[in-house]
Amino acid sequence: MAENARAATIQNPKILRGPENLLDLVGNTSLIRLTRIRPTLPNVEIYAKAEWENPGGSVKDRPALNIIREAEATGAMSEDKILIDSTSGNTGIAYAMICAAKGYRLKLFMPSNVSHERKRILKAFGAEIEYTDPMEGSDGAIRRVRAVAEGNSGLYFYANQYDNPANWRAHYQTTAPEIFEQTEGGVTHFVAGLGTSGTFVGTARRLKELNSRIQCLSFQPDSPFHGLEGMKHMPSAIRPGIYEPSVADANLEISTEDAHRMTLRLAREEGLLVGISSGAALVAALKVADRLTRGMVVTIFPDSGDKYLSERFWDEGR
Repeated sequence: MAENARAATIQNPKILRGPENLLDLVGNTSLIRLTRIRPTLPNVEIYAKAEWENPGGSVKDRPALNIIREAEATGAMSEDKILIDSTSGNTGIAYAMICAAKGYRLKLFMPSNVSHERKRILKAFGAEIEYTDPMEGSDGAIRRVRAVAEGNSGLYFYANQYDNPANWRAHYQTTAPEIFEQTEGGVTHFVAGLGTSGTFVGTARRLKELNSRIQCLSFQPDSPFHGLEGMKHMPSAIRPGIYEPSVADANLEISTEDAHRMTLRLAREEGLLVGISSGAALVAALKVADRLTRGMVVTIFPDSGDKYLSERFWDEGR
């Protein structure tokens, strides 16, 4: 059967070979136009990058892969070391997928209240997990991994996604050029949320180099106690070393309740089953779009909704 398939590929040039490697699938995600949940004025459009198309299911495949590749290039990561980092879920899943593909060992530190689905996915990939106090959120996981990594550089490669510039460079090198090319240079506003801040900082930096008139706006939860997994309320959290507030032309605050409502709307009105941070992204994008008379607003939908289906908010509005 395999020989027949190879022969058919050779004889029929219309049958195209796919990527040789799973990791070649990271990036080059689709840009989707929102057609039913849209701004008031007709000359304003909103588009979203469909980051769930990445093989690990989220935007975090981009920085995780770049962090590992840069570490391999410098010798900081090798087969005799264990990759360790803190995560709220998606970066951990990205690490787990990549480490499984490369044959690396992985240990993650994460709050015990992350979604059940994320825990199951990480176990499926074979990741070792140490759960931290849910009341301390992602900051508690950061403090724990720092304590473990200290003095153990011979055993561990501490990927340190919050402080590693390879994080934002992934978006500078891939996400921003993709957006600019996909919109044929027509993007006028870029909107993205703050967690590690890598997506926003890297993408915004490059977009402004490509066209200094592009407005770049960040958003974050509106309070320290929120339900937006993976996002940080910067004034009350451990600030990532890669975060540079001056990159943003403005910063918006989004409530968990508004994000939940918009996530439901996206599923029921656009047919897009996305995660909560995607709902938050569209709330922020609409805030920006509704101030315009003409423009093209691009945001990031970090992942799909399948890792959040155990959340109760899906039962609302029946």
